Amino acid sequence: MTDLENLWDDYPVGKAPTGAILAAATKGQQHRRRIVVRPLLTAAAVTGLAGAFLTGMLVDDGSGGGGNPPGAEALPSHVAFQADLEPAKNCDDLLETYINRALDLVGPYGWGGGGPIYYAEDGVQLGGLDRLSGTLTDGTGAMRRDYKSLNSAARIPQTSRQESSETGTNVQEMAVDEPDTAKTDGKILTLVRDDALVVYDVTGSSTKKLGRIGLPGLENAEILLSGDTVVAIGADDDAEDRPSDEYGYGYVQPTGTRVLTISLADPAKPKVTHDVTYDSGLSSARQHGSTIRLVLSSGLPDFDFVEPGGKRSDNKARKHNRKLVKDSKIEDWLPTITTDDKSQQLLDCTNVAIPSDDLALDTTSVVGFDAESPDKVDAIGLAGQTGIAYESADHLYLATGGGWGGPMDRCFDECMGSRIRGTTSGSSYLFDFELDGKQATHVASGEVEGAIRDRWSIDEADGVLRLAVGPTQETGNFNSIVTFQRDGEDLVEHGRLDNLGRNEEIKSMRWFDGLAIMVTFRNVDPLYAIDLSDTAKPKLLGKLKIPGFSSYLHPLGPNRMIGVGEGPNGKRGWGAQIALFNVRDVTNVRRMDVHNYDANTVARAGMDPRAFTWLPDERVALTVLEKYTSRRIGYVSVVRVKDGKLHERLQQVEYGDDVDDVRALPMPDGRVVLVTGEDAQFFEL
Repeated sequence: MTDLENLWDDYPVGKAPTGAILAAATKGQQHRRRIVVRPLLTAAAVTGLAGAFLTGMLVDDGSGGGGNPPGAEALPSHVAFQADLEPAKNCDDLLETYINRALDLVGPYGWGGGGPIYYAEDGVQLGGLDRLSGTLTDGTGAMRRDYKSLNSAARIPQTSRQESSETGTNVQEMAVDEPDTAKTDGKILTLVRDDALVVYDVTGSSTKKLGRIGLPGLENAEILLSGDTVVAIGADDDAEDRPSDEYGYGYVQPTGTRVLTISLADPAKPKVTHDVTYDSGLSSARQHGSTIRLVLSSGLPDFDFVEPGGKRSDNKARKHNRKLVKDSKIEDWLPTITTDDKSQQLLDCTNVAIPSDDLALDTTSVVGFDAESPDKVDAIGLAGQTGIAYESADHLYLATGGGWGGPMDRCFDECMGSRIRGTTSGSSYLFDFELDGKQATHVASGEVEGAIRDRWSIDEADGVLRLAVGPTQETGNFNSIVTFQRDGEDLVEHGRLDNLGRNEEIKSMRWFDGLAIMVTFRNVDPLYAIDLSDTAKPKLLGKLKIPGFSSYLHPLGPNRMIGVGEGPNGKRGWGAQIALFNVRDVTNVRRMDVHNYDANTVARAGMDPRAFTWLPDERVALTVLEKYTSRRIGYVSVVRVKDGKLHERLQQVEYGDDVDDVRALPMPDGRVVLVTGEDAQFFEL
């Protein structure tokens, strides 16, 4: 059977969450970290789900711990914590929690005096991995079967097609859009260049620039598109500088986050309608229909710590710094929101949950708002740090990464936000929230021994949470697939498969209804197919070992899958590679073809999947490559899949930092717009 005869499955698309309960903004004191909302041309509503676990509807509970400001209308309270997480009783209760935990972290140089802090680099757990044992079992490109026999009558799980979102972005979940530097609805195309938003008409035979508007105070912006509203999200260029990690303790303070909404009612004259700044770093941003949801991390307060020197001993410096923490106020710890230049506390004290001390100290905020209404917030919060956020169509999962017990460093998402501190217990903690419009309700918590690498290691299907976890001091030196189900307020382990990629690290994951594909790597690339048809009993269907590894997997349908990564190029060099796999029988996955690029090339899809585009009608993959010589050069690799082979053409398109922003956006009519640092033009395949 040829590729043209294959039947291609569509990726299932869930219904975006609907409904909205608007929360009242609160009036509080201004302090170091803040959210600023400035209505400019039109009224709008911001829903700020700030925190991972609390509602921002501020209603006086009579406890003296915050509530509605005088004269504000009391709104019905959304009970955001319906599981084991307990919100603070009042502000005194919450402040006591922050201070007691913070004192263990204070030393003579400020933050970092409470012992080691654990990290992972670029989302990959480091340390503790022994040298690879074993040899290449099969170098022919055929998968080694791990079953002596298979019931041929049983249904074998299959892969399914993954396509770009409606706005042209290659996303993790089809029902959940993600921000990028360029977006389209098929009629107009918007992109960010040089701190400005540029609008193009893409309905003609060539693209036509319509309008341009500056994005004041916004740095490293990315955008979401909802109707004729653009939501631009990035670092707040006007935020106060935070202390750097001068002493290597890991407390890198997050910068502020700014959100601008831009009306494209007249695409030739875009207008900024609202300006919102948060004094917290951005961890995640997602879009469900017209609802935007942010996960933010506030970091630790910027106190006026002193350091030893001259007549000031270590003990005196430590005592001074600890007193600053003891004398701190709740405003020092909680994020703020400012409307019309009036700073307000984003979270009511009784809307902040107090988690286990195993979580690093922080304030995590989940902020939800309608794209056209960013001045009415619904905010919930957690007095701890998670760092990993995965969203399905109707659930948000926040997770910690686990830790080895050595110095590590991890980036949020595509490293757009601040770095995080992992736990030291060797376990990863999980928090499950049901989503309904702008609201998030905590419904269950759980724990798994091992390290969660990133959001791609998390998936949900039919109410079952599926995880890929790597080794920590609490596990053997192998990777695992673990499934969880809700049992009341608990996420309870449902099934497990261990001993995957012993002495190797997870490089990529792909999940399907009844199937998981895992790629690990040390010296060779083992690709594992795991049967999840029975989530209580995950089974290894087989594994394929080939040189190199795939850092990004893209399913084309039930028969083919592309892997983008790195490997030997046959000339004693190492560079990017792209491979075509036959996954029609996942018990016997075969690599049908591979194309190796020159040495010193890197496929950006492995670092940022948005740099990959699949065009199913053309059976063409477009992926961005970069090559480092005396300068950085960017290419678009056009890879056509035909008769089980890869036919590749390379086109140089950019230089320098602009390589990061090269995108290939598919149009509804089958054409492709290539976005570079200078322009946006239709691209000939």
